[in-house]
Amino acid sequence: MALPTNDQITEKLRAVIDPELRKNIVELGMVRSIDVQESGRVEVIVSLTTAGCPIRSHFEQAVAQQIVPLEGVTSVGVGFDVLSDDEKGTLQQSLGRGKLPQGALAKVKNVICVSSGKGGVGKSTMTANLAAALTAEGHPSGALDCDVYGYSIPRMLGVNDKPEVNGERKILPLESAGGVKVMSIGFFVEDNSAVVWRGPMLHKAIQQFLEDVAWDELEYLLLDLPPGTGDVSMTLAQLLPQAKFIVVTTPQPAAQSVARRGAQMAAKFDLEILGVIENMSGFTTPDGERFTIFGEGGGQLLSDELDVPLLGKVPLSEALREHADSGSPLVTAEPDAPASQAIRQAARGIIAMTPQELPVLQAVPNAAEAPPVSGTPLPVVQ
Repeated sequence: MALPTNDQITEKLRAVIDPELRKNIVELGMVRSIDVQESGRVEVIVSLTTAGCPIRSHFEQAVAQQIVPLEGVTSVGVGFDVLSDDEKGTLQQSLGRGKLPQGALAKVKNVICVSSGKGGVGKSTMTANLAAALTAEGHPSGALDCDVYGYSIPRMLGVNDKPEVNGERKILPLESAGGVKVMSIGFFVEDNSAVVWRGPMLHKAIQQFLEDVAWDELEYLLLDLPPGTGDVSMTLAQLLPQAKFIVVTTPQPAAQSVARRGAQMAAKFDLEILGVIENMSGFTTPDGERFTIFGEGGGQLLSDELDVPLLGKVPLSEALREHADSGSPLVTAEPDAPASQAIRQAARGIIAMTPQELPVLQAVPNAAEAPPVSGTPLPVVQ
């Protein structure tokens, strides 16, 4: 069976319209490359105007829809990169515009996913306190609660109002007392209700959190992932190829071995792992006696295995739990507490390891294979 030529594919791609610029991606010079493999798989790289482009899923679906019917095509992969400054200038001149449209994440410098292999290791507590610590260090930060079934970020940051929508139909994140911008599915369900959704609905909710929330200028957006390597984690890995991962574990060897699975998922999507945080690393009594209730050394073993830094060892702390329940992060309420100091050390490690300028989105193979989107789970934006 004959394979399609690049010219035939290019002609088909003229039907893919950028909904913001209202021209096709071939005319706009957004088709970076086309690779037709002997197996019949076609790989297309599309250049976006910004790393946080909110309509990348539109391009994924539209490109695949146009190419799949061609004779000889067995599958389609859509990857992305970003137009260079010179290419953006040329495009601006051709459009007669001074500014290209910007996505909801266009002003977010670093997206960091906080993950764990299993529940109960304090991942959400670390997310809330790291966001508060980064903000306190002078680096504006946000926290996005992606644990749709087990959302807890609103309570831990003391925020529980209904978000408003601005004139551009963007959801405005709420802000904690410490200045952390917050978004969670918990803001849209009644009376702390359970969320019962299947995979496609989860995908749509996370996509809307990323595309339809006016995050504005943030140095860090921390994503509290659900435990494990399920639908939400895979969706985020596909939607945010510039994101970095932090793995939270406890000293227990069993927890360390499970946390490794989350790191393996990040590696499969070529996502950078910044480091490991060991939580509940030991309990010290008021008279100074230390007990290793959850074992010893799991965080160091995991960081050695992954060849990444151990960003911090956070001691088991009743105050850390109490402040999470009361909505006032320990790092701001009691900055001199041992657990606060360990979390602040981890935050400073994150700052040292991440750029303070806008990221460049790298090409992602197989991005078109994200789960289908159906429904609109967030009622605030119709």
